[in-house]
Amino acid sequence: MSRKHRIVVLGAGYAGAVAAGRLARRLHPEDVTITLVNAEPDFVERVRMHQVATGQDLKPRPFSEMFAGTGVVLKVAKVTAVDVDRKIVSLGTEGLEYDTLVYALGSRWNPQDVPGTAEHAFEIASRPGALRLRERLESLTPGQTVAVVGGGLTGVEFVTELAEARPDLDVALLVRGELGDWLSPKGRRHVRKVMDRLGITVHENASVTSVGAGHVTTADGTTVPVAVTVWTAGFAVHPIVQATTLEVVDTGRIVVDATMRSVSHPDVYAVGDAAYAMGSKNKPLRMSCASGQPMAWQAADSIAARLTGGKRAHAPLAYFNQCISLGRKDGLIQYVTSDDRAVNAALTGRIAARYKELICKGAAWGTANPTVGLPIRQRRVIAQAVPVAEWTR
Repeated sequence: MSRKHRIVVLGAGYAGAVAAGRLARRLHPEDVTITLVNAEPDFVERVRMHQVATGQDLKPRPFSEMFAGTGVVLKVAKVTAVDVDRKIVSLGTEGLEYDTLVYALGSRWNPQDVPGTAEHAFEIASRPGALRLRERLESLTPGQTVAVVGGGLTGVEFVTELAEARPDLDVALLVRGELGDWLSPKGRRHVRKVMDRLGITVHENASVTSVGAGHVTTADGTTVPVAVTVWTAGFAVHPIVQATTLEVVDTGRIVVDATMRSVSHPDVYAVGDAAYAMGSKNKPLRMSCASGQPMAWQAADSIAARLTGGKRAHAPLAYFNQCISLGRKDGLIQYVTSDDRAVNAALTGRIAARYKELICKGAAWGTANPTVGLPIRQRRVIAQAVPVAEWTR
């Protein structure tokens, strides 16, 4: 009897959890084993960490419930190394062998080597980080200043969430360029209007060069006194990737083809923030939930097709809009071209806030219900297209 094909998925964020669930839906457990490795036992809604940091509690989503009855084996462990030449994942002292690997360990906050950031700044790129910041914010007294560094989506969402939840604090946003410079004129006007309404002080063209225990310093020598600094200026791929022989770009992201397959190691697929994939008009996909889930669909369908001899469909990955929460009562839906450039059309206000909330709930539901779709008999037909012995080609 032929050995089952071993699929290992590393990371259970939006991309990894969806990939594991979709593989379970497309392949039969008599033919494959699917092991999902994650450091935590429950799903983290990373796009809501700004809400967690400002005191809101989220619904628990245990993986044991999400993947019950799917055949996916959950292993709660921390990945310490990946040997893509020997096809072994190290989980501390334990080694986990695979035939096909889906790398979805994502990204974490990026201090960007700015002096003092790692020692004095808080981050919301992870749940532990958001909870540490939450505890610190709860200790602040009225009138104290919180400085948020970074004017991208994360910074804009967090600073407005904080200013709405804690109007007693002085909240400032430091932006390297101009506020919302990637948005349409309508989008920029609305973001600025919300910032003004919430009393947020915006420092534009303010590149932070150092962070201290009670201040931040900008490139022009300006020192801004603060009680808390929150760093949201970008994300970085986990250094585990850099220690492998996978082909990566200078940021450490794994270079993949249109099916999310590594261009250097055909038994490795990468999805989510760790993957360097091309979207519409040959433009790299940005790190986001909006990119991660479609990438996971693409990878899972490609793996299923390769293992069963089915057609390897390729659906070009393209953008439609950017959904931005501006507190619980306001938002911005910025419509974009397929390659993520802002157009004039945009939704604002309460309707945009509701739209954004529906998108977040939909993403969480899709992740929490990973095998909804094909009935079992159809999965079996797909899985029997080619004998297991030929899967190793």
